[in-house]
Amino acid sequence: MKTFMPKEADIKREWLVVDATDKPAGRLAVVIADALRGRDKPTYTPHVDTGAFVVVVNCEKIKLTGNKDSKKIYQDYTGYSSGLNETTAKEVREKHPERIITQAVKGMLPANRQSRQTMTRLKVYAGAEHPHAAQQVKELALNF
Repeated sequence: MKTFMPKEADIKREWLVVDATDKPAGRLAVVIADALRGRDKPTYTPHVDTGAFVVVVNCEKIKLTGNKDSKKIYQDYTGYSSGLNETTAKEVREKHPERIITQAVKGMLPANRQSRQTMTRLKVYAGAEHPHAAQQVKELALNF
């Protein structure tokens, strides 16, 4: 039996939508990262990008367990001396709620060129509306 190798021409990317309302951030990020890489498909191959487009809506209503709203710190370094910016999860949720999902998913992907390309297929929106209705998005199954 020959091993199946997917080719770039054979890949058909589907569009999936996830509602993040009251979902734990880490558990949701795992499911999204697997769908982006194609790990949820039987044709998964590590060196070929077979993943789907994922649209996340209502990310401002995502659930952070415990005291993470006040104790979790997001760090950003500008590159200059004394250029470290630290913000709590509560401040990030108020100003840029899509960053909670984006950074969680990015941290669950490998640090290489393929994952940087994969992140371009993640679309995150703070509200319930998204402009991707023309792509006939399907609901992503969540098993948690």
